[in-house]
Amino acid sequence: MNMIYKVYYQETKVRNPKREETQSLYIDAESEVAARHLVETNTPYNIEFIQLLEGNHLAYEQENADYKLTEY
Repeated sequence: MNMIYKVYYQETKVRNPKREETQSLYIDAESEVAARHLVETNTPYNIEFIQLLEGNHLAYEQENADYKLTEY
């Protein structure tokens, strides 16, 4: 059963991470490990944190104008 994860990342691994430059994407994956693997193999992003979204938290995020599932 797939779950929705919110992945916080920096666009590059070259520069030091800056909190102000943290971005996020949403991904549908079987597990946190699978979500990390998908992002790491398809992007140069520096992953900071992966958060499982479910219930009210998922509903809240889906109301956000920036909510869009990323597919690789």
